[in-house]
Amino acid sequence: MADVVKAWLPWEDPDAFLGEVPKGFDVDFYSGGERPKSLDEVEFYVPSYMGGGDVFDVIGDMPALKVVQLQTAGFEHAQSRLADGVTLCNARGVHDASTAELAVGLILASFRNLPRAVRDQEQQVWPGSYDEVDDSLADRTVLILGYGAIGEALERRLTGFECDVIRVARRERDGVHPISELPELLPRADVVVLLTPATPETKRMVDAKFLASMKDGALLVNVARGVVVDTDALLTELGTRRIRAALDVTDPEPLPTGHPLWSAPNVLINPHRGGASTAFAPRVARLVRAQLERYASGEPLINVVAGPPR
Repeated sequence: MADVVKAWLPWEDPDAFLGEVPKGFDVDFYSGGERPKSLDEVEFYVPSYMGGGDVFDVIGDMPALKVVQLQTAGFEHAQSRLADGVTLCNARGVHDASTAELAVGLILASFRNLPRAVRDQEQQVWPGSYDEVDDSLADRTVLILGYGAIGEALERRLTGFECDVIRVARRERDGVHPISELPELLPRADVVVLLTPATPETKRMVDAKFLASMKDGALLVNVARGVVVDTDALLTELGTRRIRAALDVTDPEPLPTGHPLWSAPNVLINPHRGGASTAFAPRVARLVRAQLERYASGEPLINVVAGPPR
């Protein structure tokens, strides 16, 4: 590693954002668009969180690149662009609070019919009464599929709601069921929260058989990736009004105007805002600063998801 490392960071004032850039780095600002002249020198790169495709396309044009530090937990969108020998780190832990909060919010909004209240407010209507009572999260069973750091954060937030939690992950561990037990567990759940990464194994794992196994009236919450759910199968099941869905992510995404999912019954759609909260900035700043310090001092990087350890 050179005495001074060239880094591209997506903040115009990185000292202010990070609380000072660690010593040993020469920083250029890049968040998309025109590329700085130091393209051939970049060794450590943090792509913009909300940047377009060009912030990832540029990875393939950086001959000196050693590390890409993402601001997202998902990394499949960047992995395919890596050259051999480049280390990819994700932002595990950064989005736990934001995503867990949103999952709880989607459950409560769906159970307590908040979209209906918003529509009534827009029409300035105060209904005298409703024909049915709202569902409560109390006394319900929530199945978390893809139980990891975000799942743990979600369970902490569910603790006060007097509900039961079933934990499911790819591999069995203490208190966590293996995914092979899903057929027996799904019929028990009133809420199924998807937190799985997008991998070939999870693509459209929520298919017609999965949805048919959910109990009548159950709620599917997707705060993972849109491709985890078979959209056609979900539309068919929603059309029967047997189950409900609350989606932060969809397939396709962005969801185009006129797509039948917009007007499907029993669905609440949030436009992929899981990580976009005030909890994001301080957590990503702590992670990036720590990674820069580790790299400068020769300590191992954390959150390595592809490429060689560093």
